[in-house]
Amino acid sequence: MATHYYTASSLDGFIATPQHSLDWLLSQDFDENGPMAYTGFLQRIGALVMGSSTYEWLLREQGEQPWPYSLPTWVLTHRELPVAEGADIRFARGAVSDLHPALVEAAGHRDVWVIGGGELAGQFADAGLLDEVWVQYAPVTLGAGAPLLPRRLDLELVEIARNRSFVCTRYRVARADDRHGSPLS
Repeated sequence: MATHYYTASSLDGFIATPQHSLDWLLSQDFDENGPMAYTGFLQRIGALVMGSSTYEWLLREQGEQPWPYSLPTWVLTHRELPVAEGADIRFARGAVSDLHPALVEAAGHRDVWVIGGGELAGQFADAGLLDEVWVQYAPVTLGAGAPLLPRRLDLELVEIARNRSFVCTRYRVARADDRHGSPLS
């Protein structure tokens, strides 16, 4: 069982524009069944966790369509939000370290997906609970927006693939106890 942050990014490290738009991403050439694509990734997932901004974006984008996930989904928020019809949505607040055991239990023998914002993924990393970071780099720059990860993480590249116009990467999050010494030491 692992906890993953799976997302797409512009080449300059942003996951959304300053206006929270993903139009730049949705217009790119990507094979949904190709290497390291969403469809294959989702097969390993048993539970989702997202922030309120991602949840609200999904609600807006879905419109009248059904909620896209049949998996238990936690939304971290301090606000009252509507529940997507027919969805297994669980609202939570507090530290991700307090929530993580419930995510793992709900996922069963599958993995947990931190979906959406880099700040939430960073909170999992800060708590030592993030195992992998998957990034699909789109051939576009945005110049500003929501950062991929708004903090430093040491990562080890474990897989790379090309999916049409995208460079797809998977990294293992390095833990403090398995980092090698500085190259200057």
